Amino acid sequence: MTSLRWKAMVLAFAATLLAAPAPAAEINLIGTFELLSASVHYLDTGEIVPDIFGKTAKGTIIYGADGRMLAMITYSNRPKPESIEKTTDEQRIALYKTMQAYGGTYTFDGKTVFHNVDICWDEVRCGTVVARDIERDGDKLIYRTHPAPFSANGRMAVTTLVWRKMK
Repeated sequence: MTSLRWKAMVLAFAATLLAAPAPAAEINLIGTFELLSASVHYLDTGEIVPDIFGKTAKGTIIYGADGRMLAMITYSNRPKPESIEKTTDEQRIALYKTMQAYGGTYTFDGKTVFHNVDICWDEVRCGTVVARDIERDGDKLIYRTHPAPFSANGRMAVTTLVWRKMK
């Protein structure tokens, strides 16, 4: 093979690499993200319900470089007991029912993040794998669940969570 032909083949191969779409690494999960919004889309009726945790819900999801993650969401209008010592059982129940939290290891293939849950607030998710499809919109990450029964009523739904990296 001539030197000129070899150079042409190398250049052609390099051009195909440069023309390929950008790798999934464009989405960097490492860091801390705050919840901006959460909605549910019911598959049976097409209804979309915004603010499923309330208008002033708070949420944080953290991804470490070590492959571990932790997520917590607290709903709007949670009770605020006078003190730890004076917290009633009714307040404890209301506080439990107005939060979600879990953690574990994670893997990310550039499109879907898989949370391998080993600690959770309700023991239901422990030992499960929670999958979220992710897309980037500017400085926001949009998470969509796979179709599943919605926790509040069992109806088949897709939940959408919008997160922004904290600075």
